[in-house]
Amino acid sequence: MTRSFTSGVFRFAPSSNGYLHLGHAYSAMLNFLLAGPGGGRFLLRIEDIDRERCRPEFEAAIYEDLAWLGLTWETPVRRQAEHFDAYAGALAKLTAQGLTYPCFCSRREIMDAVAGRAGWPRDPDGSPFYPGTCKHLSRSELQRRISAGEPAALRINMEAATVKVGRPLIWREIGPDLQSREIAGEPSLWGDATLSRKDIPASYHIAVVVDDALQGVTDVVRGEDLYLATGLHRLLQALLDLPVPSYRHHALLRDASGLKLSKSARAKPIRAFREEGLSAAAVRDRLSPDLVFIGAP
Repeated sequence: MTRSFTSGVFRFAPSSNGYLHLGHAYSAMLNFLLAGPGGGRFLLRIEDIDRERCRPEFEAAIYEDLAWLGLTWETPVRRQAEHFDAYAGALAKLTAQGLTYPCFCSRREIMDAVAGRAGWPRDPDGSPFYPGTCKHLSRSELQRRISAGEPAALRINMEAATVKVGRPLIWREIGPDLQSREIAGEPSLWGDATLSRKDIPASYHIAVVVDDALQGVTDVVRGEDLYLATGLHRLLQALLDLPVPSYRHHALLRDASGLKLSKSARAKPIRAFREEGLSAAAVRDRLSPDLVFIGAP
């Protein structure tokens, strides 16, 4: 597989909660090709913070599928479930700045609280903004519920956080034409986003910015469905004094009906192509027309 020449640090970070599909293969190959042999690095990271849904057999399949496609990566592989202490430290830093608060509400309670409120805002993922039920609890009530062992999520106080930063949150976006432009992030689109859940001590948003910083990632190349999340990630980077990588948000692979390939929609896994006798070269050739823009011949 021909690779381009850069000196950046790229990563592919799948969740081990199902088998990889062609959309994953495309993103992994794109990162691999962009890293190249000219001093660049390609990292594999396993996002397994959801211990209920992530399973060892899916993680093993990730290694098997990527190796079958001809990809190689640095070892050891970073597994998020082994680094909850790093995420806890980041959350503690935000809490020390007065930028978080515990939330005891269930998903059903949140839905009930906003039911019937016409035009209630939703975040880019389609979830309703948190109505602030726990945000205004008294200190004594918060302490009482925490002391009683009541499980709580941790939310960012978006208004306080944006005031704290006090400046535009800019990132460098590289387009398909390889031209870069400055983008102003809009973290407020996410409302008081969850940074840790009752059952999981870190959210995707906090884990990804901490991991990218600790691993020295210089270029984040991921699907366009995460484009708007970059505004929230830029906010967290600013609050935690983390370095800012460049970003590239690539188009998503879609099925015949126009829906993006996803595990939840039961997209055909890569291993199914292998079981049908299709070669890795054939799979790469199927994806390669979408990869030519990166400069690989």
